[in-house]
Amino acid sequence: MAKKWTNENLPGALHFVTGNVFGRNPIFRNEQNCIAFLEELQSLRAKCECKLISFVLMPNHFHLTLNPRNGDIQTSTGVLKSLSAKRLVDLAPSKYFWNGEVNQVWQESFKALPLWSDWLIRQKLDYTHANPVKANLVKSAEDYRWTSFRAFYREERDSLLQVDKNWWWPDDVEKLNAAMAERQDLLNRKFEERRRNKS
Repeated sequence: MAKKWTNENLPGALHFVTGNVFGRNPIFRNEQNCIAFLEELQSLRAKCECKLISFVLMPNHFHLTLNPRNGDIQTSTGVLKSLSAKRLVDLAPSKYFWNGEVNQVWQESFKALPLWSDWLIRQKLDYTHANPVKANLVKSAEDYRWTSFRAFYREERDSLLQVDKNWWWPDDVEKLNAAMAERQDLLNRKFEERRRNKS
């Protein structure tokens, strides 16, 4: 079984998400698979009230920067993986994703990192768009088809590649402040508990 990442929901923050195909199978070398995944990703924006800031779909994994309105990155990513897996299984030859007992498209885990500083946000945006170049798939990020690069920088009109220009929900500052205060309170309680246990 794959290692499970602890993915903290941090309402009001952007989240950088990485998901891997089970067994690192390069299923996204197939155009139909890419289209199916991106259709589900675009659907997530509307159905789950999730802002999509950037993405890249690599042959065997994806990177996304998201801002779910409710701050629940675990559910948003779970919905995306579940719906896209169903589409990908339907497109594949019989038993292509069979893993002994069930079809398995994705690794069970994914990694979500809250982005709460301008520097970290910019670093992850650059990393996402540079990924195909670093993997020697293209010479320029603009040449890679399955990325938000052109929508982000060049006003791309392809409906599959759209991103949100406004990254934030109106109440994000309040949500983030409340979440950070709750986190600080939890840390203070843990610190106090350890101090008492050492006494």
